[in-house]
Amino acid sequence: MRLLVSSEEDVASRNMRDLLMRKREWETLDGGEFGEGRLLRSGGLLMATIEGIHIYEDDLDRRAADASGLPVDEVVFLSRHKAASAIPTLTVHPIGNFGKAEFGGRDGRLVPPAPSLMNALLRRIAELGAHLSFQISFEVTHHGPWLETPTVYVEIGSDEGQWGDMDAARCLTDALLSAEERKHPVLIGLGGGHYGPRFTDIALSRQADFGHMVPSHVLDRCSIEEIREIVAYAMRISGASAAYMHRKSMKRSRASAIKEMLEGMGVPLLRSEDLEPL
Repeated sequence: MRLLVSSEEDVASRNMRDLLMRKREWETLDGGEFGEGRLLRSGGLLMATIEGIHIYEDDLDRRAADASGLPVDEVVFLSRHKAASAIPTLTVHPIGNFGKAEFGGRDGRLVPPAPSLMNALLRRIAELGAHLSFQISFEVTHHGPWLETPTVYVEIGSDEGQWGDMDAARCLTDALLSAEERKHPVLIGLGGGHYGPRFTDIALSRQADFGHMVPSHVLDRCSIEEIREIVAYAMRISGASAAYMHRKSMKRSRASAIKEMLEGMGVPLLRSEDLEPL
């Protein structure tokens, strides 16, 4: 069962929920802790509405399963995205924290990603949103909440001017209902900025599904031994078989040190030409 989570405090989230309710037939379940009318089911989809902001709703996967009596295998949070740049952007991303949990979740803990679903959503959003005035990209791993179930965020950003955009909401909800998952090699991403532009390009052009993505600002503050621990953790929880590094985003000496570290770990470091075109 795929759990979709909407927040009453989030206009983008509410709009996506309302569109989904119009696109499918939904059965109202006993909401339990969620309250009357706030837990719905449509086939393999379970949708929960919460009052507050998503990032602090720890254990929502377990709570929704307990309330509905149904197994929850994947979680998709419907959300707004905020950035100082205010650039219109539609994003998908995994969640967790490489360090202190300043915005929900747990210190140094990663939530399992859903690589096949997340990358399929990115590709479908890019197809459906090609005519929109929105950039479409990954965000790297960041923020909470803490869950134990594979989780993806889908977001409309980047400020109040875009959050209520119904064309953007239609694009994301249509993608949620029509994305076709295909199994590709799962990679972790190393380097780059918050939007993982190189990882986005690879996912949109090559047969590769990214799991967790570790940005340069995290790698820059860590020793090689700490990076080794992060890589091992991110590989394991992503179910990844290899890594991809945005080499141009870091100093050559740093990239070489990480490459050598990966070789010592037995982790293949792939380039774009190693991956089959879509």
